[in-house]
Amino acid sequence: MPRVSSDTLWDFAAAELQTRESRSADEEAPEEEANVSERTVLFMGSKSGGKTTILLRCLDRDEAPKPTLALEYTFGRRARGHNTPKDIAHLWELGGGISLSDLVQIPITHQNISTVSVVLVLDLSKPSTLWGTLEKLLQAALNHLEKVCALPQRSGASKQRELLRILPKDHPDRELISPFPVPLLLIGSKYDIFQDFESEKRKVICKTLRFLAHYYGASLIFTSSKSETTMSKARSFVSHLAFGTERGKSLSADPSKPLIIPAGMDSLSQIGSPPAIDVDIGTLHARNPLDLWKKVFERVFPPESTKENKEVKDPAKDPQYCEPLIDSMRAQKDQDDVERQSSNILTSLMLLPINAISPDKIAFSIH
Repeated sequence: MPRVSSDTLWDFAAAELQTRESRSADEEAPEEEANVSERTVLFMGSKSGGKTTILLRCLDRDEAPKPTLALEYTFGRRARGHNTPKDIAHLWELGGGISLSDLVQIPITHQNISTVSVVLVLDLSKPSTLWGTLEKLLQAALNHLEKVCALPQRSGASKQRELLRILPKDHPDRELISPFPVPLLLIGSKYDIFQDFESEKRKVICKTLRFLAHYYGASLIFTSSKSETTMSKARSFVSHLAFGTERGKSLSADPSKPLIIPAGMDSLSQIGSPPAIDVDIGTLHARNPLDLWKKVFERVFPPESTKENKEVKDPAKDPQYCEPLIDSMRAQKDQDDVERQSSNILTSLMLLPINAISPDKIAFSIH
């Protein structure tokens, strides 16, 4: 029997120990990863409505907000306890108001459909844009959600699951609402400006947003960047979506105070009928309750004209992203390209025999 050196035995022992440690790490890794929660939250809403400010405050970042460039990503981490893995929240912010709504397809994917939620920030200081902003952005998100789920229309079973998530079985409005497919939070921003509105106009906005939140199975909260109290409440609602923490049990439906209404805590009977100011509801031809509320709201706050609300499909041409130095250089380059193209055409024509130049080509080169 050949003699085995002590060096060789130590090599074998070291290799075996390394193998066992590696195997142990591989076995423990999946368990640790399974304990880590990852969620996705998409922030969208009114242009310059305060989305970035709210997001930074929720992350406890003391930074000056900057205009959002199309779609931006950041993340947050939170430990559930001592020596536990940190949960991760993927946070996306859609800029540009309704102009870039097609970009919702990036943060909402088949992989995260079960853990995604939406935060819709509405600028209370500009009521004429509220309904249009909500309608356009929610429809864009809904269209993509249905596409991701491969559901042309939500099935009865799917709607039942959404209802159970929001309303108890004995709630009288179960058959009268249409819950959004994923958790939804409506935030009314710039409350400090809104609170100076006329009392009747405040009531119209409050009742309308309560109806919309209840109809879509969403939570509703009003906030102001100048009020730490309202920002703290908003932070708890966002944290609930991002990390599954308790959202708090506060409830305030008084139109003279910032609204705080968790999903499922309101009802159509408490909200009441549409607040018709100088409007005879009987003269409005509405297809359904949602359409009726829209017609009443837009009578009080006429939407912006189509020209003023025109969407900018090319972000490079959107005034909010203007950069004078870069724009002037781009304009100069475009002009150089046009002159180079014209020069190439003229050069090509000069190289042709004179009898080969047709009037069409001459006209084209001059044009």
